[in-house]
Amino acid sequence: MRTDQDVALLVKRLQHRHHRALNAALAELGVSLVQWDTLRHLARHPDASLHDLAVLTFQTDQSFGSLATRMADRGLIERTPGPGRAVRHRLTPRGLELKEAGDVLVDRVIGASFAPLTPAERDQLGDLLTRLLDS
Repeated sequence: MRTDQDVALLVKRLQHRHHRALNAALAELGVSLVQWDTLRHLARHPDASLHDLAVLTFQTDQSFGSLATRMADRGLIERTPGPGRAVRHRLTPRGLELKEAGDVLVDRVIGASFAPLTPAERDQLGDLLTRLLDS
């Protein structure tokens, strides 16, 4: 029988494999996984604050601020003043284009990773992970 540590390590190994494969695939577009993830979240949450995007992308506010500056300099996102000291972020047309091209690559990588599972097994895995995250 697997221990909790064994299962946790398997989850971490799969995540690590996904990150390596996704970074390699997205490199052909000139973006990293964290940059594509930012584009994905901005598509879902236009006008998100720096703090909200930092949380969504598992970054600190400071590290995300640096990332956002680099992405704005590349013309992938735009930053506009919000209420008070807040800064709002939006995708540029170039950012949206890269996000959509990245979607295709990410779907291919993740699809290949989960291909050994049946659709019912993928649903079960998703349900189990959701239950753990919701508890």
